[in-house]
Amino acid sequence: MQATESAIRTVVEEVLAELGKTPKQVNGAAPHFKPAADPSGIRVVSSGAVAGQSSSSVMGSSPNSGDLGVFQSVDAAIAAADAAFQQLSKSTVENRNIVVNIVKTMCEQRAEEWGRKEFEETKIGRLDHKIAKLKIIKQVPGTEWLKPNCFSGDHGISLEEQAPFGVIGAITPVTHSLPTLAGNIVNMVAAGNSIIFNPHPSGAKIACEGVQAFNKAIFEKTGIQNLITIIGTPTIESANEIFHHRKVRMLCVTGGPAVGRAALGAKKRAVVAGPGNPPVVVDETADLENAAKSIVAGAAFDNNLLCIGEKEVFAVQSIFDRLLEAVSKNGGFLLNSSQVDALTKLAFSPPKEAGGHPVLNRDFIGKDAAYLAQQIGVSVPANTEILFGETDTTNPFVPEEQMMPFIPFVRARDTMHAIELAYEFEHGFGHTAIIHSRNVHAMTVMGRLMNTTLFVKNGPSMAGLGLGGEGYLSFSVATPTGEGVTNPGTFTRTRRCVMVDELRVV
Repeated sequence: MQATESAIRTVVEEVLAELGKTPKQVNGAAPHFKPAADPSGIRVVSSGAVAGQSSSSVMGSSPNSGDLGVFQSVDAAIAAADAAFQQLSKSTVENRNIVVNIVKTMCEQRAEEWGRKEFEETKIGRLDHKIAKLKIIKQVPGTEWLKPNCFSGDHGISLEEQAPFGVIGAITPVTHSLPTLAGNIVNMVAAGNSIIFNPHPSGAKIACEGVQAFNKAIFEKTGIQNLITIIGTPTIESANEIFHHRKVRMLCVTGGPAVGRAALGAKKRAVVAGPGNPPVVVDETADLENAAKSIVAGAAFDNNLLCIGEKEVFAVQSIFDRLLEAVSKNGGFLLNSSQVDALTKLAFSPPKEAGGHPVLNRDFIGKDAAYLAQQIGVSVPANTEILFGETDTTNPFVPEEQMMPFIPFVRARDTMHAIELAYEFEHGFGHTAIIHSRNVHAMTVMGRLMNTTLFVKNGPSMAGLGLGGEGYLSFSVATPTGEGVTNPGTFTRTRRCVMVDELRVV
């Protein structure tokens, strides 16, 4: 039958008429929208909102409420984020690019101001590195990452594209409050999503300030309000509300193991950055000068707050003493055995129960090497980046993921022994491992055994995030859920559009 223009119009009108009827209940509950007429007289329902009817009236709360994206109510924040997602969905990819550029530019231009405020609020890490972490947000990939996938054959063509999820619920850590938030925004908005953040309470003030500044600029450039929302007074309860809210389609957690487990229990797609205890292996073939510089640079970065940072070193006996000497010459201060014992007793308390973990002294987390040394009555040179010392594997600094600039060095009989120790004390987290060696076979053996998300050879840990090595940057490294270093593609779902037997023109 030939499809005439009038026949097509009739079919379209019938379909639109059906869409305009009161929808049936879904899962026993009536949907929240009602049909209405647009100026042409056709009743239409679009994305849960009705043409000619504002999103705020559909959702029952104004998306304009809140203070430039800062909300005290989870429901209000998610309603605003959902309305913003509807706006973004009807907008252009160019507007996504505008948002990405706003975040990157503001982070670079205000890095010193915001870095100082984060340092003053959280009281952990290093000011110079707080500033640096904001300046490198420009290296987080944006919309250019998203590439369609096409199939063409005898039966026509198919196109697969990366589509957004909707509203993403994100948890950010105290260790990198604003940098993680900014990096997540770049990735998630580039993918077409809106976001609700529940920041760590100890870094909430700077996170809220960043959200307000971003939202103000985004609205001025695109007209989209509350694309990024955040809970002003975050709690465990607000995080749990976000995890289980029906309008939050996806979760991204960058934080401790407990919040990661909670997200995985929410029965929705979750991208979770898990714990790490990155070991370093140094064998007899290594360039010891480079190994020493790399270990100091990685462990000292923001006072070892990064989850990828070097936490313990296993070096073979034949080069052990020379490696210690090289570290001493490159910003490390060597503690003797009694000083190591004194620091250990202050940094850790005995386990609360038999077989439990030693209890980390949180007052030591992210403190400068000079501060740690001062606590045990040691004065160190002004240029000291890290403290280090020889220990055995029973010292809590070896098995525990401590986040401070003291690094235990453990002697190994040979390369294989060092690799085996690294495997044991990484605990199977699958996060990050590092080796310094010129022996390709040793690198291969360790890489296969460790099975970590990041495996860095002959460089500092940051090279695994594109900082001194190839690749791209993100402050969310999803190890338990397998996404690895997150990017815009992480926050999309694949949609396939198929044309059968037509449009293949070759």
